[in-house]
Amino acid sequence: MPAIATERTLDDLALGRGIGLEDLVDRDALGEMVQSFYDLFHIPLRVFGETGVMLADATSHQKLYTYLNTMKNCRLALAEVVSAIKAINPGNEGEVTYPCISGAVYRVVSITYDARRIGRLILGPFLPAHVADLPDSLVELEPDIDRGRARTLLLEMPRAREETVAQIARHLRRSLDLILFSGHKALLTSNMHLATVRDSYRELQDKNTKLQQAYDRLKELDRLKSNFLATVSHELRTPLTSIIGYSEMLVEGIAGDMTEEQREFIQTIREKGEQLLGLIKGLLDLSKLESGTMSMRKQNVDVRALVHDVAQTLTPTARKKGVEIGVRIDGPLPQLWGDPERMRQILLNLTENAVKFTPSGGTVTLSGQITSMDSVSDAEGGGLVLLSTKRTAVELRVADTGIGIPEIERTRVFDAFYQVDSSSTREQGGTGLGLSIVKRLVDAHDGNVRIESNHPNGSVFVVTLPSRRATMT
Repeated sequence: MPAIATERTLDDLALGRGIGLEDLVDRDALGEMVQSFYDLFHIPLRVFGETGVMLADATSHQKLYTYLNTMKNCRLALAEVVSAIKAINPGNEGEVTYPCISGAVYRVVSITYDARRIGRLILGPFLPAHVADLPDSLVELEPDIDRGRARTLLLEMPRAREETVAQIARHLRRSLDLILFSGHKALLTSNMHLATVRDSYRELQDKNTKLQQAYDRLKELDRLKSNFLATVSHELRTPLTSIIGYSEMLVEGIAGDMTEEQREFIQTIREKGEQLLGLIKGLLDLSKLESGTMSMRKQNVDVRALVHDVAQTLTPTARKKGVEIGVRIDGPLPQLWGDPERMRQILLNLTENAVKFTPSGGTVTLSGQITSMDSVSDAEGGGLVLLSTKRTAVELRVADTGIGIPEIERTRVFDAFYQVDSSSTREQGGTGLGLSIVKRLVDAHDGNVRIESNHPNGSVFVVTLPSRRATMT
């Protein structure tokens, strides 16, 4: 079905305003209908739109007109007949019969829809039943015409009575009425659907524009936040380092002897200062990771030595709390290609968290084993992970027997500043940066991190990091 101009309103479509015959009919179907009428009655038939475009044509070669066109006067007269027929206005319900110089006639019939003319039917040329010879006017127009030949060719033309042609015209108009109604209904349904789709698309575009604007604003705010954290953290670290340094000198007695109570006060200042310095370093690391400015000095990393170093570093802290730290390495491990300091930071953060949330008498276990992982992650590959090859990797686990993490919270604990217990009465301190930094550092090493349950209690953090080297340690 041909599409109408988009500026036409649905009201125009519903009322039939502004639509032509070519909008409502399928030309192939119309051509088949016209051809079937011609096959039945052998009368030439053409269908024109209101703009003069011919939409269907079923005619036969008329030898008489070929002969008449060889003579100048006849050729000019026939051209005038064609022009006159094209200019005829039969009215909304009218039919006009127009004579030709050959003695044949044309019948022009209006095609109307909803009391509005939208096209014309032209039947002919055909000979009326009473015509048996050339008209005298043709002989007068062209005295040199071969009357015998012309008369023979004239009698070869299709012949029909006026009432028969009128009946054919009525049948054609009735058939077209059915086609036009179905076409109008289909056109209206189609364009209503298109209008709905356009409105939905326009609404979707508006929403996308607003979402993009909101995203751009949030992105800018996030950048400003990162810059603010980096600036504030950097400005705080310098004076805080001085505070810690002077407190250490006071404890060592450089400024003179102090009482035991004074030493306790200075020691508290030093401990809280170091705690605050750790927070500031975490903020700086987070801002660098978010902005992509953190440098990585990658090299071969001995995993076994790294795990034992982290365990030894945190053993004193764990003993004070009554928590036991253990190490279990299953077989030889390949070296990892990464930044040893950042990998150490990953394990330190996870183990510190495990010790913090494990009550006295509990255990924290660091373990490592060789495994494999896809060379392309599903998030990065968009489904190509199904075709990716496997590569050697090391799986590091930090398991504890502490309070555990509810399953519903496991996907959120890696968000910056998020804490499972964010109430003012929570037992454990912290800012919620440790796991966020872990996640970003693991991503920077093309690895992944996940949380598993440690029944009957506790949790297990699993870090999988790819190995670029095949050396076993």
